[in-house]
Amino acid sequence: MLTLFLWLRYLRKKKVALLSITAVALSSALLIVVASLFNGFIGAFERSAEDAVGDIVLSPGKKVAYYPELIGQLEGLPAVEAATATLTTQGLLHLGRGNVRAAEIWGIEVQKRGRVTGFGKSLLKGKPKETQATNYDVTNGYIGIGLICEPNELTDEYDLGAARAQTGREAVITTGTNIERKEGEQQFRRQAIRVLVSDVVFTGIYYLDGRVVYLPIERLQKVIYPDVKEPIAGQVQIKIKNGVDTGSALAQIWGVWKAFAGERLGWEDFEIEQTQIETARQMQARYVAEVRKQMGMLLLIFGVVSMSAVLLVFCILYMIVDSRRRDVAILKSCGTAHTTVAAIFVGFGGCIGVIGAVIGTGLGYLITKNINTVEDWIRIIFGLKLWKASVYMFSRIPNEVDWQAVVWITLSAIAGAAIGAAVPAISAAMTKPVNVLRYE
Repeated sequence: MLTLFLWLRYLRKKKVALLSITAVALSSALLIVVASLFNGFIGAFERSAEDAVGDIVLSPGKKVAYYPELIGQLEGLPAVEAATATLTTQGLLHLGRGNVRAAEIWGIEVQKRGRVTGFGKSLLKGKPKETQATNYDVTNGYIGIGLICEPNELTDEYDLGAARAQTGREAVITTGTNIERKEGEQQFRRQAIRVLVSDVVFTGIYYLDGRVVYLPIERLQKVIYPDVKEPIAGQVQIKIKNGVDTGSALAQIWGVWKAFAGERLGWEDFEIEQTQIETARQMQARYVAEVRKQMGMLLLIFGVVSMSAVLLVFCILYMIVDSRRRDVAILKSCGTAHTTVAAIFVGFGGCIGVIGAVIGTGLGYLITKNINTVEDWIRIIFGLKLWKASVYMFSRIPNEVDWQAVVWITLSAIAGAAIGAAVPAISAAMTKPVNVLRYE
């Protein structure tokens, strides 16, 4: 009780202690916000990869024939929920006179893709439909919103109404194919595909929204591989069941693929071994590792800056000890042990750390959860757009608090404050009551 009484008294009487609490709070909040934003960006990036291509991607060295049979076998595995095929090429999208843009053309299985990826959730008007185009020469297409309209320069937001207005209109995709001629020669032939804009795709990932057009895979194959009769695909994207171990799923998928490629396709062993079967997160691992390095360096720099809070606690506690030597002398003259006196001041430093860390956690939480609002106010007041989707890939700043980081930052703040109080506490413990009481 005496220790608690002294802590409360020093907090009430010594207003300078509030500076230490403020320093600890601001340092904690800064580190929490930085760690949360970086980890939130990494998490959003990894989830966006899974939404775009599924949990696991099978990428062979060349095109896969008879892919419906492979998909059937994969979906028969205990670990696999669904699988779908894609075929990609490059082209130009013509939306009107003078409106021509480079695009990536993805041939997809329209209905099945929603079971593997987040394709269905990213459509502005709802679920994909197979039978909108009535003209045989026109095929249904799904166009990224960034190909239809540009985001506002100031707000970085798309005009969703204008994007929806483009549905039902026709566009033209120009791509090409190599035609086999006599004596093994190949000739590039331009191909045009008339597309009915069935819906607009808004994934929130700038690269996909600004470059990709989705067409039925069968239609795209007829255009770029007119001489190939069997169905072919460039990749197979796979969704695994919830709770299934990723390593087990990869092993099962590899076993099915090896048997299918060897027996059904007649591939050689070296061709099979060139196939990459990896998770969407593994595909992004190098990029994520670099972002984590940057986060580590930034946290290290801010951590060193935050050491000023420890120094501030040291200075303020030293001032308190120096001005309260009479209290210390009275305690020691009453038989209080050296360790108990030291524990009082170390505990007071820890108390400052606890209060500061709690306030810092609350402040860091509020800033992180409202970071998009903060960014909007900065844009409105200063005319400065800090977060641009074209640079950071996402249309909104990820604002999830990293509670794991909160724990270690909070504990570090408390420990740092206690360490800052250690030297003043030792000084108080070494005080000789006779000398103090004699002259004071």
